[in-house]
Amino acid sequence: MVRSMHWATPEERRKLGQARRKQVGRHEHDALDAKVRPLPALALLARSMQGRVPALVKLKYELMAESPFAYFRGAAPVMAADLAMTPNTGIVSQLCGDAHVRNLGAYAAPDGRLVFDINDFDETIRGPFEWDLKRMAASLVVAGRAAGHKQGTAAEAVAACMGRYAALMREFAPMPRLEVSRYQVHRMGMAKPVHEALVKAERATPQHTLEQLTTTAASKPGAPRRFKEAKPMLTRVSGARASAVLASLTPYRATLEPQRQHLLSCYRVADVAFKVVGTGSVGLRDYCIYFEGNGAGDPLFLQVKEETASAYAPYLPDAHAPAHNGQRVAEGQRAIEMQSDPFLGWTHIGHRHFLVRQLNDHKGSIEIGDLAGGGLTAYAEVCGELLARGHARSGDPLVIAGYIGSGDAFVQALVKFGARYADQTEKDWEELRRARKTSRPRH
Repeated sequence: MVRSMHWATPEERRKLGQARRKQVGRHEHDALDAKVRPLPALALLARSMQGRVPALVKLKYELMAESPFAYFRGAAPVMAADLAMTPNTGIVSQLCGDAHVRNLGAYAAPDGRLVFDINDFDETIRGPFEWDLKRMAASLVVAGRAAGHKQGTAAEAVAACMGRYAALMREFAPMPRLEVSRYQVHRMGMAKPVHEALVKAERATPQHTLEQLTTTAASKPGAPRRFKEAKPMLTRVSGARASAVLASLTPYRATLEPQRQHLLSCYRVADVAFKVVGTGSVGLRDYCIYFEGNGAGDPLFLQVKEETASAYAPYLPDAHAPAHNGQRVAEGQRAIEMQSDPFLGWTHIGHRHFLVRQLNDHKGSIEIGDLAGGGLTAYAEVCGELLARGHARSGDPLVIAGYIGSGDAFVQALVKFGARYADQTEKDWEELRRARKTSRPRH
C-alpha cells in the first residue's frame, strides 16, 4: 500500500509563515552584535584562506584592503558567521549566498537573448531566506557610500529593494507555481545600471574575449592563437598541469545534456591558462580553456573554477548540500536562475572540486560608478525583484509572504540592519588595514 505524506494546503502554508514570527519577530531582524562572533574577523578570513594558492593569498588581502566595498566582497565568511549568531526564521530557500550589488549581471541565455539576473553562486546553499536579504541590504549601503550617496539615500535604496521583494512575494503567493517559475522581471529598462550592464554584455562577444585574452606570435604569420601572459592575473599552463585540466573535461561532459555534449564535441582545445578572478575567489584554482570550432573565428572559452564548501556550511549542518561543491553551485544556480549557462556543469581535478561554465560569453556587470545619482534606488528595486523570484522558485512564496505580512516591519528592520552592518564592515576593513601596516594577516 502506498502511503502519501500530508499535502499542506495554501492556508496551512501561509499560517506556517505567520507562526514563524514567534521564532523571530519581524522587527527583530535589525539585530547585530559583532561581539558574539565565534572568532575575530581576521581569524575568520584566515581560516577561509586555508587550501588556497599561497602566492595569491597576499593578493586577495591587497584587493580587500582597497575599500570597504572591496573588503565586503571578500568577507562572505565573516558575514556568514555574523548571520549565524542572529535568530533566524527557519524558512528555507536556495540562497545565492553572496547577494551583493555586483553579483548580478547580464549574460547570454541559451537562446542567445541577453538576460539580467543573479550570476554568482559560489556560496549557494539552502538556508534562511532572510540571510540573502541582509547581505544585499548591507551591500547597498556600502556600495551607496562608495558611490557618494548620503546615508538617507542609501537607506531609501534598501527600503526600495526590500519593499519590492515583499510586494512581489505577496504577488507570488497565490500564483500557479508554473507561472512563478517563469515570471519575467519587467523593471529592467527603468534602471540605468541594468541598461549599462546590458550594453557591456552586448559588446562582450566571444570574438571580443578572443582579442582580450589571446594573441599570436608576431614573427610567425598564421601562427595559432594562444593565451596572453599577464602574470599573476593570466598565466599559460602546459605540461602535466594542462593535461590534468583537460582530463577533467571527461567527467564534466557527463554532467551536460546530450545536445550540449555534442556541441562541445564540435570544438577542439587550443590552449589552457590559469586566471585570477573576482575578489572572494582569489587564491582558488581557476583555469580557462580556449577552444576553436570552425577556425579561429569560432572561439569558445570555458572556465574551470575551483569550488570549496559554502561559507554558510559550518552553520547549516542540515542543509543537505551535494558532497561535490561544483555540483552544489551548478544545482543552486539552476534552482534560482530562470535561464542558466548551457555549458554549466562540474568536474574534479584530483581531490579538488570545480565548476565549469562559459567565460565572458556576453557578460556585463555593474560598476560602483553606475550607482551614482538615481541609479542606486532604481537598481535596488531590480535586486529586490530578482531575489524574490529566486527565492520563490526555490522555496515557498506562501510561507515567506505569510511571515512578511502586509505591513513594513520586516522591511524597516532590514533597513536598520543594512546601515549597522555597513558600519561594522567599515570597522572590519580598518582593522584589516591596520593589520597589514603592522604585520601580514595570518594565512
